[in-house]
Amino acid sequence: MRPLNSVVCIKPVPDERFWDKIRLDPKTGTLRRKGIPIELCSVEKSALEEALRIREARGGKVTVISMGPPGTEEILEWGIVLGADEGVLLSDREFAGADTLATAYALAEGIKKLGGADLIFLGNESLDGSTGQVGPQVAEFLDMQHVTHVSKLDLIDDDTLRAKFHIEFGYIDVEVKMPVVLAVEKDINEPRVPSIWGAVWIQERKIDCWTAEDVGADKSRLGLPGSPTQVSDVKTIELKRKGEMLSGEPSDIAKQLFQKLRADKVLPEA
Repeated sequence: MRPLNSVVCIKPVPDERFWDKIRLDPKTGTLRRKGIPIELCSVEKSALEEALRIREARGGKVTVISMGPPGTEEILEWGIVLGADEGVLLSDREFAGADTLATAYALAEGIKKLGGADLIFLGNESLDGSTGQVGPQVAEFLDMQHVTHVSKLDLIDDDTLRAKFHIEFGYIDVEVKMPVVLAVEKDINEPRVPSIWGAVWIQERKIDCWTAEDVGADKSRLGLPGSPTQVSDVKTIELKRKGEMLSGEPSDIAKQLFQKLRADKVLPEA
């Protein structure tokens, strides 16, 4: 059985503990992430785990790729600590402000420069955007088949795999030929804990950093210029709710609540 090469697209997302500090830029409509720590999206840990398991069963290579500003290297380093063979960061001012389409185009151009792969993994949707669009878009740019919402994978032969994916009221099993793009769900597996050797591996590997020019991308299709999705307006919603505590015996509280709801015309008059 031949070795299979995998590319795992991983996304740096804001640390969940700091989500209350994220703000939208009123001029560009994009998130202001400066000063917000980043972490590897949890569903993409599952995507990476699936690629590592296939490499352990069949051999080959696992490459992690991401698009982001300088500093995103730490996310790729985490991927290598978990077991990836190499990492590539797409970093350039030309990539800034990208929506899902421009992001997918940049990732696809990076994957082409890598020479393609048998399997391309992504998380089905990220924690911050949750659009579920990047996987199918990457597949279209690479002219490859794709399967989303994948919850189970089985290799059948050198060119075919079986994927189980969720639909609204159940699931479907499909057989698909490689190469293929797979957007996996978080519960497809249990990601491994980094081994002590991970710290050694990262010392022996470097993260390659590629610009838009390095991957030969059309700059009109990158960043804000290449993003057809635009935020038309940003508004701050002021919450004017107030709370009121009712005390007494349960029967007294019920009467007070009934009277207040009727006074506020929430309940109709008798």
